[in-house]
This record gives sequence, structure tokens and C-alpha cells, in this order.
Amino acid sequence: MGKIEVEKAPIEGLYVITPAIYGDNRGYFTETYNQQDMIAAGLDMTFVQDNESMSSKGVLRGLHFQKQHPQGKLVRVIQGKVFDVAVDIRHGSPTYGQWYGEILSEENHKQFYISPGFAHGFLVLSDMAKFCYKCTDFYHPEDEGGIAWNDPDIGIAWPELVGAAGEYKLSDGTPLKLSDKDKKWKTLKNICPSVLP
Repeated sequence: MGKIEVEKAPIEGLYVITPAIYGDNRGYFTETYNQQDMIAAGLDMTFVQDNESMSSKGVLRGLHFQKQHPQGKLVRVIQGKVFDVAVDIRHGSPTYGQWYGEILSEENHKQFYISPGFAHGFLVLSDMAKFCYKCTDFYHPEDEGGIAWNDPDIGIAWPELVGAAGEYKLSDGTPLKLSDKDKKWKTLKNICPSVLP
């Protein structure tokens, strides 16, 4: 028990992890984290904080990063479905400014490990989603940075999202919901290199 399947994403430092699920007519059991299995898969990190959020359909959170205390994050969805995205903001990286996204849901049980040096965000595609993540560093509110979720140079293909210029919504008509803070982030080229270490 406890074995995991680890798939490297096209961008170095991103990994999709699928745990083994053991089920029968009573339900199922899975190990959501096993340090030995992670180390055996080449993922040797220490987590110091666990977080959980709940969001309604159409909520988009991101794209967030920590400037001086970058966090690695192991993210998963325990209820509902989201499209989870990481953007490479590591100076000197051959994939700087590129993004990768993965559907995470209660059905597929997938987890997404995002190494330090990425901006992160997600869009809720189900009526509600509960999102859990482990972090390799503590959250420092004064250290938070962000990038515009619709930065045209990054060009994230958010699924089910239609519209333009303040009229964005999901294909079923659910309006896009952003925090005031997430409405104000600038594009990547407007914040680098002055904001990032």
C-alpha cells in the first residue's frame, strides 16, 4: 500500500502524482501523503504547513507567489473539480513565463506538486470545491506577489472560460469571481525583474 505514480510535467519542477486507491463496496482508502514513497520517487521536500480552502463555481484564485519565501506546494482537491495552473517565474529558466495546467478532482485523486519558483492559481469548475495543499515554507502575508490571471504573454487556456474585458464567465453562464486583490495584479513583464528575487 501507499505506492504512487509520478509523472513529470513538460516544465521541470512540476509533477502530477496519482496515489493508489483501494476500494470495494464499502468505499475506498488511499494514502494522500507518504514521505518514503515521495523520496523514492525523487521528491525529497519537507512540508511545514497544511492549508484548505473552499470556493464556489467560477472562483479564480491567483496567480500568487511569495517573493522572498517561495513555497513548494502539493495540491489536491477533496471535493469538486478545479483547473490548477503553475507559471514558471524562475529567472534564467528555459521555460520562464510558460504555464502548465492540470484538472484536479475528487474523482481522479490527482495531486500536483509545484516546486518553489512558480506562480500558482486555480479555477473552480464544479458547484463547489474544497482545495487542500501542503507547503514547504510558511505563508508571509507581506511577502505575497501576484500576476494577472489573464496575462496575454502567458496565455493560459482556462477551460470553460469565455468572454472578454470584464465580462468573463464559464460556458454555462456562471460569472467569473475574482477577489479585489486578484483583479489588480499586473502582467509578468511589468513586475519583473524588480519584484522577483
